[in-house]
Amino acid sequence: MADTGQEPEQRVGFVRRIGLFQATTINMSQMCGIGPFVTIPLMVTAFGGPQAVIGFVAGALLALADGLIWAELGASLPGAGGSYVYLRQAFQYRSGKLMPFLFVWTAMLFIPLGMSTGIIGFVQYLGYLWPGMGQTAGDLVGLAVIVLIVAALWRRVENIAKLTVVLWAVMIASVVLVILAAFTHFSPDRAFTYPAHAFALTTNHFWIGFAAGLTIGIYDYLGYNTAAYMGAEIKNPGRTMPRAIIYSILGIMAIYLLLQIGTLGVVDWKQMLDENSTAHSSVASAVLEAAWGKGAARTVTVLILVTAVASVLTGLLGGSRVPCDAARDKVFFRSFGTLHPRHHFPVLGLVSMGVITAVGFLIGRHTDLTTLIQLLTTVMVIVQALAQVAAVSVLRRRQPGLRRPYRMWLYPLPSLVALVGWLVIYGYADKNSPGRHPIEWSLAWVAAGGVAFVLWARHEKVWPFGPREISEEYLHAPDPDAGADPDGSAGPDAGPDPDAGPGVGPGADTDPRAPAPV
Repeated sequence: MADTGQEPEQRVGFVRRIGLFQATTINMSQMCGIGPFVTIPLMVTAFGGPQAVIGFVAGALLALADGLIWAELGASLPGAGGSYVYLRQAFQYRSGKLMPFLFVWTAMLFIPLGMSTGIIGFVQYLGYLWPGMGQTAGDLVGLAVIVLIVAALWRRVENIAKLTVVLWAVMIASVVLVILAAFTHFSPDRAFTYPAHAFALTTNHFWIGFAAGLTIGIYDYLGYNTAAYMGAEIKNPGRTMPRAIIYSILGIMAIYLLLQIGTLGVVDWKQMLDENSTAHSSVASAVLEAAWGKGAARTVTVLILVTAVASVLTGLLGGSRVPCDAARDKVFFRSFGTLHPRHHFPVLGLVSMGVITAVGFLIGRHTDLTTLIQLLTTVMVIVQALAQVAAVSVLRRRQPGLRRPYRMWLYPLPSLVALVGWLVIYGYADKNSPGRHPIEWSLAWVAAGGVAFVLWARHEKVWPFGPREISEEYLHAPDPDAGADPDGSAGPDAGPDPDAGPGVGPGADTDPRAPAPV
């Protein structure tokens, strides 16, 4: 995009205003929302004992391997929409716009479904403060919270980024307080006494439990890629994106392990299996109550409620950008590409994902949380996760000249680890959700997306009903990292990047795919 001499906020399109600290807090707020506070009992149920910590470790390893894939792709292709951009660039040579279309089709489902689990957790913990809350009251409260979150996102992104820092601080405080309470009343015997055959690796029971635990674990870590969906709004993405992803994964991994072990050292894991107990529905509140009394438990429960809101807010913040770039590239409904004229955020993407979050919340409230996690995970795996494993290698072969400020460590080992992990999750999904058929539902949803693509492609006269449109704009786009100081901040006195191509200058601060100014 040519520099028009206008200030960034006067340009049509996204503006790069989010730095490393804000990007990391956005990721961590989405990762460590209500997830670990509601899934510790689910993890214990999956493994049948305190050996459930294996699930969090396995989830961390998968998140780190997959995070390195996101880091290379996000640093090389820093546009709005994350996976949409990566799949469009990698697979356009043989299948035209099919893969990015299918990704947007599935993302419009699995992203808000993931957010709906956060609202379900919010209502669960609210039940600790409001013991007499009935089903209908809980449903209404959850829907009201979703409306308030959408309203909070109805503003400029830099103002939201400042808000996420505050919410991140509340999240850290709530987690730290639970961990401190746990370790002041920690019982090693309770945490490390395992049932018979807990580690019987030769049994099918262990591996079914492991697959269920891995699914729950990676669900808890999901969010390390939130900033990548906002790639067009990240300052110096070649430096910021990999660091934000890796820092957030490592930070949350340490937090989760302390939280899991500490909780198991205070609450008897057998109590977590009772669906009618506080240890099952509000395990963090049970820890605080056992350690410091009901007053402290109520106070920290309020902080956990704020944490849940922070997670959903940051998830919808990043997710609402996904259909926007697709629409601007004429791969999704064009109305999704319209930005708010004053605040520069995707209006229809935010509203539609808010509505689907509300629907997913009601479905989860009237079924169960585990089923919702299995459904959203299988839909995500089949198009996004597995396709991105391939995308790294495809792009290295198809676009060797692409600017890669970060290259995956130990390539291709992380890709292979991620591939195995995602296949285990997908392959065991039906066994861990008997009668729910998540694999069949995910295949049906993708097949429906294929039909929708054929109808759309015929109407638009693109491949397979027209020529393939090859677009390699990131090969020739200005370097968004050019002119950055060593600490990652841009400055007018900074010199050009020695590896940058012609025409790169400090003024290149917007998404290279942004439309021309009006």
